[in-house]
Formats: sequence, structure tokens, C-alpha cells
Amino acid sequence: MTPISYSRATSVAEAGRLADGAGARLLGGGTNLVDLMRKGVERPSRLVDVSGLSDAIELARSGSLVIGAAARNSAVAAHPLVRQRYPMLARAILAGASAQIRNMATVGGNLMQRTRCLYFADVAGSRCNKREPGSGCDAVGGFNRYHAVLGTSPACIAAHPSDMCVALAALDARVQVSGPGGDRMIPLVDFHRLPGDRPDRDTVLDPGEVIVAVELPASPFAGRSAYRKVRDRSSYAFALVSVAAGLTMREGRIEEVAIAFGGIAPKPWRASRAEAVLRGGPAAGAAFAAAADAELADAAPLAGNAFKLALTRRTLEAVLSELTGGSL
Repeated sequence: MTPISYSRATSVAEAGRLADGAGARLLGGGTNLVDLMRKGVERPSRLVDVSGLSDAIELARSGSLVIGAAARNSAVAAHPLVRQRYPMLARAILAGASAQIRNMATVGGNLMQRTRCLYFADVAGSRCNKREPGSGCDAVGGFNRYHAVLGTSPACIAAHPSDMCVALAALDARVQVSGPGGDRMIPLVDFHRLPGDRPDRDTVLDPGEVIVAVELPASPFAGRSAYRKVRDRSSYAFALVSVAAGLTMREGRIEEVAIAFGGIAPKPWRASRAEAVLRGGPAAGAAFAAAADAELADAAPLAGNAFKLALTRRTLEAVLSELTGGSL
């Protein structure tokens, strides 16, 4: 048995101070961390409970919506301002897990959750560079149906598991963090790292930094936005492919557009190439196909997940057709 100390932080500063050290982990709802502790993937010597910090969901003077890091996923999905102004976020959260998990999981914890790669979770029998740097990656030559096709490296092909974060990426969310160096705002698209040669580092957080809140700027996409998730079963399954998209139209052309993918990359994947193809162009099937091809041009599929390329194309085309009033 590994001894663990437990502390309940009463402030962000206290949480950062207590968590600034080897073996310390922040504990929100525990829906991911506790599971990894049971499997032996995570072996903290200190747990710092931050579930009592801010769970407020409120408008800032700037018009942005600020969501406290301790807000429960279910509360965010049900909040009138989220449902009215950011419907794709509500849909993404509701697609993400069971009601019981959503009632426990926090926004900060969702941002920090780790991959569900089978080899990452198999402490006894598998090599995993994300769990043990330099040990190798058994997923590359193994069962990789659920793994990434974009943004991978020879060291790691694990896919990011979050649904919520995909919508946040499309909505230009920013993550407010506080730590020994002060406060800073990190664009959600830059918060998670690609694996490179350090797949054990999931985020850009520095030691002692704590997530305080997520800020959502006013969005023009409330009236035309969607979140679609394709999975192996209809409930409580991680995405093979997911698409968060929003757009505005003018005189039959796409004026502005935001797209993010889930299930196909080690982080929520903002589809900037696809957006560039679509922006200012016609709302037509040929344009949708060209956008998908542009985003997937650098994909590196393996034997088990090559089907994700066609699935991503079809899902993106279907979502864009729905949002533009087409019939694909």
C-alpha cells in the first residue's frame, strides 16, 4: 500500500502551493484520476482536493462567459447561458459520459483527463512512452483502432478522450491559470501538447499552476452550430471521430466558420486548414469535401485506424450540410 496524504484547498493559491511538488496531484471529481490510481498508472503521494473552489458560471463585463474550474459538467450543460449561447458545448458534454459521471466530473478535471489508450492503462503488460518515457509504444504495432491519425509522433499515437474540449477548441475558449509566476490566459488550442518526444507531458501547465476558470468569448455561432460524435455504441463510449462546428452565412456563402475534431489527434484538433478552404466560399458538397481533404493531408493512419480518414470526411460533410441546410 502506498501512503497518500490528503488536503482540501480553500483557495487557488493554497492549491498551487500544496500541489507544487513531485507526487502531488489535484483532485476534482476524481472520475479519471481515481480510476488511474486503481490501475496503478497514477501513484500520487499527495492529493489536493480542489472541488471546493469556484464553480460559478457567470457573464463577465466583456460579454464572455466565465466557467469556474470546479463547475460540474452536468451544471455547465444545463446552464441557460450555455444552452442559449454555446449549444455545441452543451451537446458535447451530454455526449461525453454517463449522467453519474457528468454529475461528478469538473471542468478543470475534464481539461486534465488523460488518454484512454489501452496500453497506457496496462501497467503490467504493455510498453507506453506516455506512462514511462523511453519504454516504447506498443500501440504502433498493436491494436490501434481508437488511436490518432493527426499530430502523432513515433513515440505516441494516443488520442485525446474529451468531448467537451473539442467544443471549447471550436469556440476559441481560453484557460485561466494561476501559479508561482502569476496569472495567465492560455488559448484552449494551445493548452494541450502534441506528443513529440515527450508524450508524458499532456499540457503546457508549469509546476504549481492551477486551472482557475475557462473563458468563452461571445460567439456568432449559436444559431448554426453542432456537435456530432461517432462511436462504437450509442452511449458511454469514446469518440472514433467527433466534429464540433459553427458557421455564419451570407447570400449563400460561408462567411465565418470554426471546426474542431475529436478522436483523431492527441489533443482537441482545431481544423484551421478546413476553415480556410470554406471561409468565403459556397455552401456546397464539393467545398466540404475539399475542406476535409485539406485538413487530413498530413494524416498518418495505421492498419487499425485508417478507416478514420473516410469516417472523418463523411462526418464533417454531414455536419456542414446540416448547418448550411443541405441534404448530404
